[in-house]
Formats: sequence, structure tokens, C-alpha cells
Amino acid sequence: MNRTSLRILVIDDEPFMLTLLERTLRRLGYASVETCADGATALARLADPTAGADVVLLDLQMPGMDGIEVIRGLVSQGYGGSLVLVSGEDERMLQTAAKLVRAQRIELLGHLQKPVAPEDLAALLDGWQPPQARRQRAPGKAYGAEALRAAIAGGQLVNHYQPKVVLATGRVTGVECLVRWQHPEDGLVFPDRFIGLAEEHGLIDDLTRVVLADALAQARRWHDAGLKLSVAVNVSMDNLVALDFPERVVAAVRAAGVAPEALTLEVTESRLMRDLTAALDILTRLRLKRIRLSIDDFGTGHSSLTQLADIPFDQLKIDRSFIHGAGRDRTLQAIYDANLRLARGLGMEVVAEGVEDAADWAHLRRTGCDLAQGYFIARPMPATAVAEWIAGWRAPEAT
Repeated sequence: MNRTSLRILVIDDEPFMLTLLERTLRRLGYASVETCADGATALARLADPTAGADVVLLDLQMPGMDGIEVIRGLVSQGYGGSLVLVSGEDERMLQTAAKLVRAQRIELLGHLQKPVAPEDLAALLDGWQPPQARRQRAPGKAYGAEALRAAIAGGQLVNHYQPKVVLATGRVTGVECLVRWQHPEDGLVFPDRFIGLAEEHGLIDDLTRVVLADALAQARRWHDAGLKLSVAVNVSMDNLVALDFPERVVAAVRAAGVAPEALTLEVTESRLMRDLTAALDILTRLRLKRIRLSIDDFGTGHSSLTQLADIPFDQLKIDRSFIHGAGRDRTLQAIYDANLRLARGLGMEVVAEGVEDAADWAHLRRTGCDLAQGYFIARPMPATAVAEWIAGWRAPEAT
């Protein structure tokens, strides 16, 4: 990125802050910097196609028109640039505003509290990309139900596996199975592109059956090779409507020749239960058959304390949005601590997902979390790569 050509507009009602930010930006090498002391003037300037801005630095607390109203105005104008929130508000307020910006589909480079450190501002601005580059990252084509049906029947679904490790010792204890679609033209298609499609068109049972059978067969191969890994498979709430689902799971376990305790079903309530009675029946019977149950992405979607009270889960997975950065963010820390205490009180094992860096790992170890998974440990990988990865794995602070 050429700093001299990046067009920046600073919106802040404080004259001192406008001057300070402009001087800071120019010292950092940004030559095209304009300032506005109120939101209405800024929106009028941005409405002029000859006076656009690649990046807007926006204060939240302004008289007349506050930062949230400016964001609303940017949306109505179809603003295609990027935004940096700069405010004296507390971190929770900044995070809430950041979520609003993302929900409005404006490119957010990040947020900073006043006074702004020049190196932090430069780090955010260096992440800027032109709109055409962002469009290349946008989701690709949509797929139809018949194409997915053919993929399931034609063996195009493949499982990748992400390791789970014991934080106290670094020992690899199991893997989560993550399905991919090996599309003949488009390559590897990720599940966010087709799981919803499967649920919507009644294909989720067939998809789950294939994924489960392959995962269990792979668990048996690992066991025979001396790797006693448990395997976790995600199930949809739409799987939990047929009362014979426990029998089908147990039949798959027996066909693969693995112990029921080696299988964990991870339940994500991405949508409300259609039949609470049937779901309770099925999940309770799965536990009676010694299949382990995990409540996935806890604290998001429709998952709630009600599910913990009503369903005999063995394991609670704390969502990644509450894990990464929790050691240095008081809000995330409070949510993480509450989840950890809750699980401990219910006698549940705790898995932290979304462990992104050494700071996350150290924080989880220090606070006594049980298991971890995330890119800092390993990305999802084909089954053939798991044994080699385990042989080379060395856990930080646990060697």
C-alpha cells in the first residue's frame, strides 16, 4: 500500500483532536488527509464523487450527529471505503459499535481508544485493501440442492480433522471432524456454503450419515495404528427429530468397531428446536448409550442455560468469539470466566475453540481450561496428515 495516495477523512468534533490526528497521519506518511468537525458536513463531502475517502476515522461521541448516525448515513450513501473507530468511549462501547459496522457490511479496519498511539493507527491503516481486493474475498457462487444431493451420493464429501489437546500436558486427545465438499470444478468448498442448504432441503440426515460413518471408520484406523483418538462430529438440530437417531448412531459405532465413548456429538443450536420433546428424548438416549454430548459454540445462537439444565451434556465448548484475546480484554475475560465456572459447577469438561496465538494458549492454561483447539495448535487437515502432525507437535510450556 502506498501511504501517500491513501485518501483519509477524519471526523471529530474536538478541534485539538482533529489537529492531532491530522499531524500524526502526516508524520506517518499519509499525505492526503482531510478533516471535518461534524458528521453532517462529512456526509455532505463524501456524497461528492470527486471528494471521496478510502478510509474514514470516526469519533463516536459528537454533538448534533453522533458516530452511530454517521454510520447510518454512510450506509445510506453506499459508502464503499473502510472505517476506523476512534473514541474516548470504553472498550465495550467500541466493540458494540464495531459489531454494528460489520453488520452494516462496511469494511472495518479496527477501533482505537483515545489518545491514539501512532504505531497502533499505522498498524490498522496498513491493513487497508482496495474495494476490488475485498470483492475477491467475497463469498463465491451459491449451490443448489440437487448438486449437493449428487455430491453426497457421489462420495464428494471429505472429512478434515482439527486436533484437540489437553492444555495441562499438551497431549493430543482427539479431533473434531469438519466436513468439506470436494467439488469437481470449484475445489474444496467449506461447510458454511452447504450445511444450511442441506438443512433447508432435507439433506442433513444423509450428509450426517456419510460424515459420521467416515469419521468412525477413520477413528478405527487410527486406533489400529496405535493412535487412540476420540472423534467429535457435528450434528444439526434437524438430526434430532427422528426418534431412531440414537439407534442409527450406535449402529454406525458398532460397524466401525469403536467404543461408544470414543464418539462425541457436538450439538449447535444455530436454529431453534422444532420439537423440544423429541430432542430431549434423543439426546438423553444417546447418553444412555454412552455417546458423549457437547454443546457447541456456547453463548451464541440459541444455546442457553436452558439447554444446560435440560440436556445431559458432558462437554461445553466456549465459542471462539469469547476466547481469542480474553487474556487482555476485560469483557471477554468476564464472559470466559463465567462460562468456565458454570461448566465446573455442572461437572462438565471445557473446550476452548479459536485459540489463535501464544497469549490465548497461556491464558487458557493459567485459568485451568481442559482442552483447546484452534489455528495456533493446528488447522483442520486431511486424515492422512494427522499422524505426522502429532509426531511433530510440541506444546508451548508443556514440553
